[in-house]
Amino acid sequence: MSRARRARKIAAAAAFGGGGIGALGAAAYGLLLTEVRIARKVIGQPFGNAGPGGEGRYGDFPGEPVQLVMLGDSTSVGLGAESGHQTPGAVIAAGLAPIARRPVEMRMFGRVGGQSWELEGQTARALDEGPRPDVVVIMVGANDVTHRVKPEAAVRALEASVRRLREAGVEVVVGTCPDLGTIQEIPRPLRYLAQRLSRQLAAAQTIAVVEAGGASVSLADLLADEFVQHRFEMFSSDRFHPSATGYARVGEAILPSVAAALGYLPGERDRVPDRRRGEGIDDVAHAAVRAAESGGTEVAGIEVSGAERGPRGRWAAFRRRRAPRPEQVEQPEPPGREETAQPSRNA
Repeated sequence: MSRARRARKIAAAAAFGGGGIGALGAAAYGLLLTEVRIARKVIGQPFGNAGPGGEGRYGDFPGEPVQLVMLGDSTSVGLGAESGHQTPGAVIAAGLAPIARRPVEMRMFGRVGGQSWELEGQTARALDEGPRPDVVVIMVGANDVTHRVKPEAAVRALEASVRRLREAGVEVVVGTCPDLGTIQEIPRPLRYLAQRLSRQLAAAQTIAVVEAGGASVSLADLLADEFVQHRFEMFSSDRFHPSATGYARVGEAILPSVAAALGYLPGERDRVPDRRRGEGIDDVAHAAVRAAESGGTEVAGIEVSGAERGPRGRWAAFRRRRAPRPEQVEQPEPPGREETAQPSRNA
């Protein structure tokens, strides 16, 4: 079975129920979880069960702040960073403010150890507590892989949250499951399995996110080579979570998609994919696989000849966004609430 078909199968099972991992898959998941637990026991938990903080206002600019919310697992709250300003949310907020020329208010509702099923409660808090978000960034998936969560169940939970946020008029960008094959403390045979399972989940997450009206950004290959080659720089001392340097790379990868989703990069949101930059248009399943193998790639829905769907399903564009320097950006009018309230997204 091709990777695109496998990802589509997981996404379909998430939408219609059924599916599940077979006996071999269950055994593999169990062995992987055991090895992770052993490694964690040896290393310990030097950062505890809470991130370093970092919520607050970023950017010394006038005007109403852009409301940014982070949902998901320990990576969404920056566990492993030394200070709150080094978390991915802070990196995104600090980078977005000079592009938007508005302050950015960043809040976190993610949880250390969080799994996709917890997104329902996190999403409710994001919508009910405080100002309504302009954009939500979700980072989730690793704990679903290591805790034997059925991929279709994890994807179903993610899609439900993205859909709920989009129906509320909130832009959504999802950083897909990272490549667990970069964790050296997992023995080599299982490391390959961890890589395969995490990339498979990332591709299925992308399909679900696009179908629900959001955009995804692949974090797998973007970080894989760097984390393997520069592990002491990119990993924190627990050897599982990124360091400040690692989180900076994550935030830099997600930032352009956040800025484009909010309309702060004129012409970038609907830009025609450039094949010279490894971009293109395909059905969402094949676009998802391409993105899972090429980190930093955004996937979002697009219309082809006025149609959202083709013979193989939803059309999707995969792009490698780049955040310009603030002085290069011609500022548009901020998107109004009526504009952002459209539940379907053509990016």
